[in-house]
Amino acid sequence: MPRNRPLVIVTRRLPEVVEARMAELFDVRLNETDAPLSREQLREALQEADVLVPTVTDRIDAALLAHAGPRLRLIANYGAGVDNIDVEAAYRRGITVTNTPGVLTEDTADMTIALILAVMRRLVEGDRLVRSGAWTGWSPTSMLGHRIWGKRLGILGMGRIGTAVARRARAFGMSIHYHNRRRVHESIEEELEATYWSSLDQMLARIDILSVNCPHTPATYHLLSARRLKLLRPHAIVVNTSRGEVIDEAALVRMLRNREIAGAGLDVFEHEPAVNPRLRELPNVVLLPHMGSATLEGRIEMGEKVIINIKTFVDGHRPPDRVLPSML
Repeated sequence: MPRNRPLVIVTRRLPEVVEARMAELFDVRLNETDAPLSREQLREALQEADVLVPTVTDRIDAALLAHAGPRLRLIANYGAGVDNIDVEAAYRRGITVTNTPGVLTEDTADMTIALILAVMRRLVEGDRLVRSGAWTGWSPTSMLGHRIWGKRLGILGMGRIGTAVARRARAFGMSIHYHNRRRVHESIEEELEATYWSSLDQMLARIDILSVNCPHTPATYHLLSARRLKLLRPHAIVVNTSRGEVIDEAALVRMLRNREIAGAGLDVFEHEPAVNPRLRELPNVVLLPHMGSATLEGRIEMGEKVIINIKTFVDGHRPPDRVLPSML
């Protein structure tokens, strides 16, 4: 790769300050329309670029990577997850993949708590009632929700975001329960007074609120299957700010419609941007457009990480946020 002014192709619009900094450092080609690139446009970008900067909505699979040009040596993903990229196929072709971990932790944790509150206290329903003009005033039995103080929060995935959610939840008086591939350090358990469950099934049967904070991998696809969802008690709610594929969405819809689960707060969907129309019909569900990390501060920090990864790589060093395939 040329050391000076590599061609960097960015697939979507980024904050102006990020784009301006990229233009100072690189020969950058921006997406002025902000429309998602077609598969053909992505193929052309892979053939021309020294560095590709895709987003989580760009599917960079093995078939597409087969068309990568000889100049492409880095895919600097604008996002913490890399489930949109076939990292192993890229590795086999000598293409380095990076991501932007860590910078979205606090924003996503904030949104998780916001969704818990919105579902438990029926905030969206209340807003709709007022806007409709049908509200006739305060009533002792109107819009009754549930307090979150004293509730058992089960966290599926106790990484950076799951831990940040737990810290916030403790401040709201919830007790913390979690399931993770590995038990967290005892100092974190002590700080959060957290209970570790090696069995996800057993945890699901005992919690009031489930927060999904694990990444989407082949191992976590439909981890919350129909069988596991049925382990939740009828008063429980599910909040997902991670990836929609972790939950069997069809099963979740059925249980919500039948009131086998009390409610859900979803920022992600299994087939997004398509949203199951039956979900939109349910009053006990809060639906958000994948905005858990959507803060200006977070988006700028993501861009700064992308720039650091590119600059480090172009200078001949290992980028700080390199992602290695699972086979290594």
